[in-house]
Amino acid sequence: MSRWKYFNNNPAGRHVGDCSVRALSVALGIDWETAYALAALNGYLMNDVISADSVWGSVLRQNGFYRHAIPNSCPECFTIGDFAEEHPHGIYVVGTGTHVVTVKDGVIWDSWDSSEEIPQYYWHKEAKR
Repeated sequence: MSRWKYFNNNPAGRHVGDCSVRALSVALGIDWETAYALAALNGYLMNDVISADSVWGSVLRQNGFYRHAIPNSCPECFTIGDFAEEHPHGIYVVGTGTHVVTVKDGVIWDSWDSSEEIPQYYWHKEAKR
């Protein structure tokens, strides 16, 4: 069963090179333009591009998300689809090293079915303590 939901809120309909903006948009519940502006501002302040993990990750960090490593017990057999299945509740931003996607309540929100990609880390907004 696919846990993928087609999602592309890029105003021009493009779906290459802006995965971090789309992921921020879903994770933060904001439109594409606002997500782009947040990443662009951080990129400017950090002297880096918006697609850099450190740049879009800083936007998540500023919004209460924390980064976690994926356990290395079976690095080639654990997929984003598996991650989505194991996380049926909450909002997670999952990175592969070359792609980033949001998993929201067990559903992968992306412009293509990335469920077979291998995740390396994820961001999650922890509950307030």
